[in-house]
Amino acid sequence: MADARARLLSLLSLLQTPRLWPGTELAHRLGVSGRTVRRDIDRLRELGYPVHAEQGGFGGYRLTAGTAMPPLLLEDDEAVAVAIGLRTAASQPVAGAAEAAVRALGKLLQVLPARLRRRVDTLASSTVAHPFSVATPSVDPDALVLTAAAIANHERLRFQYRDEGRHVEPSALVTYGQRWYLLAFDLDRDDWRTFRLDRMTQPVPTGARASKREIPGGDIGAFVASRTMQMAPTYPADVVIDAAAADVVDRLGTPPPGTLTDQPDGTCRWLAPPDTLEWHALRLASIGLPFRLGGPPELAAHLRSTAALFQAATAKPIRDNPFTGQVDPPERLLAHVEIVTEGR
Repeated sequence: MADARARLLSLLSLLQTPRLWPGTELAHRLGVSGRTVRRDIDRLRELGYPVHAEQGGFGGYRLTAGTAMPPLLLEDDEAVAVAIGLRTAASQPVAGAAEAAVRALGKLLQVLPARLRRRVDTLASSTVAHPFSVATPSVDPDALVLTAAAIANHERLRFQYRDEGRHVEPSALVTYGQRWYLLAFDLDRDDWRTFRLDRMTQPVPTGARASKREIPGGDIGAFVASRTMQMAPTYPADVVIDAAAADVVDRLGTPPPGTLTDQPDGTCRWLAPPDTLEWHALRLASIGLPFRLGGPPELAAHLRSTAALFQAATAKPIRDNPFTGQVDPPERLLAHVEIVTEGR
């Protein structure tokens, strides 16, 4: 009986991998006959697991969705990955996901062995959120789950994107810049495309099988990042910062993007790689040191307009100031704001 129970758990673990399992392969994996596999399949169905059988030479068994979610069997690495993923989901901009992720994580940690809980805690404590997190549009969690299922099942997907119908073969979900993106092969345009999930509506799996395609370059994350950067104009930047490179490098990140070299007069010159004007401005503001901009003119104009917004925001007194209990004069507010740019 103990062997039968262990075999049943092994069979369930195999079936929880989303694919079609031929009966002969299951029998080989479990070291039993095809008749025993069929008997074990019937036993799983009696326990409430919806195991679907497909007949024919290319048939087999697969675990499908049922009316209730049966218990899942997870390997050690899978359990740790799920726990880390739930921690991440709690801070991702997915509507309603934070509370659900916390509840699910609590249930998982309750049953995790101590050795796995330590691994989860170690990984979590070693992970630091990006300091420039910003509010982003929410993603429909149902659309996120449905899209992920279509990817796992190698199934084509239809959805509306900016009021336009799209028909794709989904390949991967990627988080980049605090947003969710779908990387997919667009069947109507015969090319790879990236889609922001917060702009996708009415996703519907078609049931048609998706082809296996190679991602250009082989690196999904790099491909999505490059496509995302192409959506907005980017510019290199030439900046002289009034400090030595050693005092600036940690503020830009290690290693810093582009090149950072000391100058004879005690300053350093930063040649920043192409990026959006908004991101350049954010990086320059985060340095917290005086700087002079050599170019491009577009960035100088952007910094001037941003400085004008800050100046306008501080030029008018705030009545009933909650921080001081009185009306602050403009001179007091403006004394804390100094933005210097040298445009062309």
